[in-house]
Amino acid sequence: MLIHQGGALVEGAAAAGRAQGAGYDFSGVFTNVAPVIGAADLAICHLEVPLAPPEGPFEGYPTFAAQPQIVDALAGAGYDTCSTASNHSMDVGFDGLVRTLDALDARGVGHTGTFRTDQDSQTPHIMTVGGVRVAHIAWTYGLNGIPEPTGQPWAVNDFDPALPQVEGMLADAARARFAGADVVIASVHCCTEYVTDPTATQVAIAQALLASPDIDLVLGHHAHVVQPFEQVNGKWVAYGLGNHIAEQDLPATYDSVIARFTFTRGSDGRYAVGTAEAIPTHIQSQGDGLTVVPTGPGDPSFERVTEILTRRGATDAGLTITNR
Repeated sequence: MLIHQGGALVEGAAAAGRAQGAGYDFSGVFTNVAPVIGAADLAICHLEVPLAPPEGPFEGYPTFAAQPQIVDALAGAGYDTCSTASNHSMDVGFDGLVRTLDALDARGVGHTGTFRTDQDSQTPHIMTVGGVRVAHIAWTYGLNGIPEPTGQPWAVNDFDPALPQVEGMLADAARARFAGADVVIASVHCCTEYVTDPTATQVAIAQALLASPDIDLVLGHHAHVVQPFEQVNGKWVAYGLGNHIAEQDLPATYDSVIARFTFTRGSDGRYAVGTAEAIPTHIQSQGDGLTVVPTGPGDPSFERVTEILTRRGATDAGLTITNR
C-alpha cells in the first residue's frame, strides 16, 4: 500500500469522502478484490507508508504521511494484519510510527515490523486461525538513510542487505516457534526497485530463510513490480507482489498479484503449503479515482504477470494462476 498524493488515488478518495461528509474514503479502491481478500482465513497486507493525523498534513514521495482512512478501507476489504517495516517507516519520525500502529489497532488490524517498545519488538505476533497458530515477522533492508530513533533501535526491524543479514529474521522466527507458532510467515522488504527478476540478494535471503525449519513462507515487496514465485527447499517464496495500490509513472507498476497459499497439516504434524495460487491484478481508473481489479486470460496485464511469475519454474512446482 503506497499512497501517493496529488493524483487520482487521493482525489477519488476525497470525492468519495465528500459524498459522505467523512473526509477520505478509500473503500472503492478494493471493491473488486474484497471478495478474494475477505474469503481468506488470514489476509496479510504490506502498509509501506506511515500515517498522518486525520487533518494532515499529508505527504507523498519522497517522504510519506498518508491519510489514516486507508486503514478503514483495509479493514473493510478483509485484511487481518499488515507488515509495517519498510524503507519509509521513519519518514515522519517515531511519532508517525506510533500513530500508524494506533490507527491499525483502532480498526482491529494486526501489525508487525515496527514497534512502540522494546518489549513489543520481542513479543511474537501470533494469530490463531482456525485453531492454527500463525506467526508473522517483517523486516526491511533500510530506512532511506534516516537513522533509527536515538535509544530505540528496536523501533523498526531493519537489516543490512549487503551481507545479506538474516540473523534477526531467523531469531524472530525461532522465538515465534518457541512461543507455539505452527506456521511462520516472513515478509521481507528488499532490494532493487523496478526490476522484474529477483536480485542475487533476494535469492540469497529466500534460500537462507527457507533453509530454516522455523520459516514456512516468504513474501517479498519493495520492487513495485511483480517478480516470480519459486519453490525453495520445498517451500514457497513470492519475491515481489508489485503494488497492490500506488500511483507511479512506470506502466509496470500498475500490474500486481495477490498471493494465496493454503497450508495443510502433514502426517508429521507440521504445516506446509499444499496449494500455491496467484491472482494477477491491475490498478486502473474508476470514476474519479483508482481501483484494483483481478485480470483474466487474454488481458494484457494478466499475460504480462503470468510470464513473470513463471520464470523460475513456479508452474512446474505446482503454482496455479487464476482470476478468482
